[in-house]
Parts: sequence; structure tokens; C-alpha cells
Amino acid sequence: MPSPPPSGIYVPVPTFFAPSTSIAPPLDLSSQAKHAVYLAKCGIRGLVLLGSTGEAIMITNTERKGLIGHVQQELKNAGYPDFPLIAGTYTQGIEDTITQLHDAKTAGAQWGLVLAPGYFAPTLSQQGIVDWYMAIADNSPLPILIYHYPAVSNNIILHASTFDRLSGHPNVVGAKLSHGDLSLHAQLGSSPLQSLSSSSFATFTGLGQQLLPVLTVGCAGAIDGLAAIFPRTMVKLYNLVKEGDLHEAKKIQEVVARGEGLVVAGGVVGVKEGMKRMLGMDSETRLPLKKGLSDDEWAKWDGVMRELQALEDQR
Repeated sequence: MPSPPPSGIYVPVPTFFAPSTSIAPPLDLSSQAKHAVYLAKCGIRGLVLLGSTGEAIMITNTERKGLIGHVQQELKNAGYPDFPLIAGTYTQGIEDTITQLHDAKTAGAQWGLVLAPGYFAPTLSQQGIVDWYMAIADNSPLPILIYHYPAVSNNIILHASTFDRLSGHPNVVGAKLSHGDLSLHAQLGSSPLQSLSSSSFATFTGLGQQLLPVLTVGCAGAIDGLAAIFPRTMVKLYNLVKEGDLHEAKKIQEVVARGEGLVVAGGVVGVKEGMKRMLGMDSETRLPLKKGLSDDEWAKWDGVMRELQALEDQR
């Protein structure tokens, strides 16, 4: 029986691109691996490769296989041979999604994160969504997580009852909820259904600003963009909540919540700017995204970034 990813903090890693004058800057696999190993050493539980923060829709299937394989090999070389890797998919077609999942398994990923099919969202029924995921789960070589991110999938809505039904499939082992509906987090994390128990189904928030509350209702952790910049801080917050030290956890959660504003406002561009300024790790973007924040734009975030860095530097 497939198992869900272990609980903890995961990073939806940005994809690194090298400087180039071409239409599509090439992958920078060296920097990609360097960042991945850095995150592992900081206590991050696993990585999501080629998710929305990874600019997956701008990357070819050939590039996907090469990136996953390179990161997996370099983690192994660094002493992390079984480091959890979740590979995102973004396609609307069942066959294309299954192809990406087969490629991801071949390259070394252990799970797939399958974005809900939002192109026809206004007219989709919940039964259609269930049937779509069931067809993928039936044919996927990897256990899958349901990726519910309305903002990038035409505001598609998945009801709690849809997750209940999908969790009954042995190859559906979790979900990432990238929205602020805490009710849905609570219904999945605290469900009495055996198929939604923590041993069978891991529910992750995609928003680090709500890590503390979702952990208290039984969710598994976070897949969080800010953790690409401040991994130790997010791991510390997770550990404090799990240890029951809510007094200290609330202090860190408040700073994290303010820092997450950069991710909300800037998305991939904001995360990459933060990595450049705080970690010295630079990357291009692919069109239509445009790289970088001006110094004036960054000044809005500089204060809270310094607060987070002070937390990051604590041992």
C-alpha cells in the first residue's frame, strides 16, 4: 500500500535558469542542486520540484526529467539518498499527466503532485473532478497528492466530500491546499475517516502563514515558498508546534505571516528576489515572468526579511 509523504516542512523549489539572451534561458542545474542540498542540510523534510513556484508550465518534458534526475543524484551524492521528492504536474489531459508521472518516477521522484484541471472550472461537476483524478490514480506509477490551488486553476473548487471520495483510492495519499480556507484544512486534517487518517493521507497547507493553526487540526505540515529562503525558521516553527510550545511558536508565526507577504505579492519573482538578496542565489525567470524587484520595491520587505534572518541565524 503506498504511503503519504512524511510530515514536516517541504519547499516548492524555484527552478533555476542561467543568464541568457535566448527566448527561454536554459536550466541552471548546478545551482538547482546546490539549493536542494542546502535545504536538506537545514532540516527541510522534502522538496516539491516543478510545482507552480518552479515555473512548471514553462518547462519541457525533457527538461523536467533532467532536472529531477540531477537533483536526486546530487542529493544522493551529498548523503541524502532517499530524500523525499514530489514532482508536480500541470497538464489538463489525463494522458499527458500520466506521462509526466511516469517520467518523474523514472527520474527518481517518489510522489506526484497533480494540479486540479481548471480550464473548464466554471462548468465542472465534482463528479467530473473525481473521475479525472481516479483515472490518473488508476494509471500512475507514483502515489499522488491532489493539488488544490484555485488562484492558478481558474478558481476551481474542490469540496470536502470530493477529497473524502478520492482518499479511498489507494494511490491517492494526500493533498496540498494553497488557499486560505481553514475549514477545508480542518475537515481533512481532523476527519474521522480511516482513508483520511495521517497514516493514509497527508494534508499540507501551501501557506506558511497558517502553519500553526493547520497543525493544530491535524494537518501534516506545509509546502511553503518562504522556506526556500528561511528553511531553518520554518522547521523551527513546525517543531515548536509539534512539541507543544505554542507560546514561542506564536512569536515566530507572527513574523513568518508578515514575511509571507512577499510570496503573496511577488509569487515566483518575489521568492527568487528573496533568495538572491538573502542567500546570494540568483536565477533568471522565463517569460512572461520578468525578473527582479527594484530597490524601492524591496524596501517594503527589507525590515521583516531582516527579522526572519535573525531567526534563521539562531541555533
